[in-house]
Amino acid sequence: MLNLVLFGPPGAGKGTQSQKLIEKYQLIHLSTGDILRGEITQGTSLGIEAKKLMDEGKLVPDEVVIGMISNKLDNNSDAKGFIFDGFPRTVAQAEALDSLLASKKAQISGMIALQVEEAELEKRLLLRGKESGRPDDANPEIIKKRIVEYNSKTAPVANYYEEQGKLKNINGVGSIEEIFSNICQVIDNYK
Repeated sequence: MLNLVLFGPPGAGKGTQSQKLIEKYQLIHLSTGDILRGEITQGTSLGIEAKKLMDEGKLVPDEVVIGMISNKLDNNSDAKGFIFDGFPRTVAQAEALDSLLASKKAQISGMIALQVEEAELEKRLLLRGKESGRPDDANPEIIKKRIVEYNSKTAPVANYYEEQGKLKNINGVGSIEEIFSNICQVIDNYK
């Protein structure tokens, strides 16, 4: 089973590359945002708990998110693999994900980290903000805060997977096809 964490700062191209990887390798996309919304819509006990917390303006605790991921894994037990998007965001989440996968006799195959300089990220996000109308991508100050947040809280997750020998850095600048080809070369070595 191929289980990938696609990693990188906001604007690195994770969404674009995720879709291409899902198609090529027939992976199930595990976006924690989508999973949360799905559990809430279905009215599951975890969804009800998450909605209550979100309505109070609180973050959904890791154990609730891990429970939702566990449900998604169980509901897709015949999958060829999963691509994790937006998770793990902290080392504690990475450790919890590893424990969950181990309990299901699986593991993360690798983390692919898209490397893009901050100036390029800002340029991409501002362009995306104009094209998509996303307010968080249209404000340079918010963009800078998101990048700082990523660098301080999320980037250490890469070190966690590097210590396991599972981190592969990919240049996230170039044509979409060029970047995709580089990612596929890494993935094909996992098999």
